[in-house]
Amino acid sequence: MRVSATAKYLRGSTRKARLVIQVIKGRSVEEAAALLRFMPQRAAKDIARVLKSATANAENNLNMPADELVVLDARADEGPTIKRWRPRAQGRSFPIHKPQTHITVIVGNREA
Repeated sequence: MRVSATAKYLRGSTRKARLVIQVIKGRSVEEAAALLRFMPQRAAKDIARVLKSATANAENNLNMPADELVVLDARADEGPTIKRWRPRAQGRSFPIHKPQTHITVIVGNREA
């Protein structure tokens, strides 16, 4: 059985979030949560929140025990980019790109 949770339009780079996601794929939920808690990356906090939500969905909606859950899949997809302009000297302007990320975490039993 597979259960998912998604967080959309999170501020931060998709590339940096994928580096954190690589670490938790295939691990048990408890181990992944412990790893995320001590990671220095900013994206780890957002991914931990989505992982906690997916675990709660599995426990409450499908009565699956949390100690048997494994991170089956985790994705960081690119969201829309917020574009701003920074004024510069002599009437010029430089673009500022503020990337957004959609994070999806899928948990389930190991044999699923």
